[in-house]
Amino acid sequence: MKSDYLKLAIAGSLSLVMAGEALATEWNVSLWGKRRAFTEHVEKLAELVSEKTGGEFRLNLSYGGLSKNRENLDGISIGAFEMAQFCAGYHYDKNPSITVLELPFLGVSSLEQEVDISRAVYRHPAAIDDLARWNATLLMPSPLPQYNIAGVGDAPRTLAEFEGLAVRATGGIGQAMKAIGAVPTSMSATEVRQALDSGVVTAVAFAPHAHMSFGTVESATWWTTNLNPGTVNCPVVVNTDALNALSDAEREALLGSVDESLAHYIAHYDEKTMAQWGPVLDAKGIERITYSDDEIVAFREAVAAPAAQAWIEENTVRGLPAQELYDLVIGMIAAN
Repeated sequence: MKSDYLKLAIAGSLSLVMAGEALATEWNVSLWGKRRAFTEHVEKLAELVSEKTGGEFRLNLSYGGLSKNRENLDGISIGAFEMAQFCAGYHYDKNPSITVLELPFLGVSSLEQEVDISRAVYRHPAAIDDLARWNATLLMPSPLPQYNIAGVGDAPRTLAEFEGLAVRATGGIGQAMKAIGAVPTSMSATEVRQALDSGVVTAVAFAPHAHMSFGTVESATWWTTNLNPGTVNCPVVVNTDALNALSDAEREALLGSVDESLAHYIAHYDEKTMAQWGPVLDAKGIERITYSDDEIVAFREAVAAPAAQAWIEENTVRGLPAQELYDLVIGMIAAN
């Protein structure tokens, strides 16, 4: 009786395993942290793909076991795994096209709108070509609400009091913080709790789910309710060679499950995560800091236009159609 052998298609990671008469395709998926609102669409995608293929195409989700989060795009590029999630702000130079979605004060009003705009940018030829340098195909976004800041010590009750505050903030949010005199520091989400507890930073910009998942609410004494400087863009990508190697049925099971996975993600975030957030703040005794409309308008005016112009100029020099990408985003926001 002949033995069944493991066949590796991409750097040893796309496996076809004999299962009786059928071949089961297994993909490894690199995530980080733990299962949370931020990964619910990937969890749902794995469930749907398995259901649609009768278990013959499986996504094996790994939370930190395959790569560091800042190295996920590199892992995709060499085929160390077939799917991964990463945040554009973790490595600006590697994916400049999609960082347009991280500009401060874009004015995105809902998770649904965030999905629509992200997917439009992902379909743009410049973004496709940009990620193709890493043998990556953009699969779906991880829509996040506006970030706000939780911190320890004296709360900044006016924007002027952010002067000198060490804040964990990436991408456009980091630019916004710098504009009001804070000192932005970029670090991965998994490093934040230790940095806050040790005093490396005194405040952290996160979406609500991340403040809960990564423990900042265990230390924080205050939270900004309406700063809303922007959000981050964290796509799920697949290795292009792995995608092309799928059968038609497998590819349809994967791509045809994206819409349902995103709908599940949004419902979970709105109905579960945000329902928990207020009670968590109350239970932890975290003070809510709300800024006046005049201060928020001044903040936006000081940050939004200069950041956008700088992004356009820098990325035009890179050879990207930066103005076109920015206009695409702003045009979609204005149309809603």
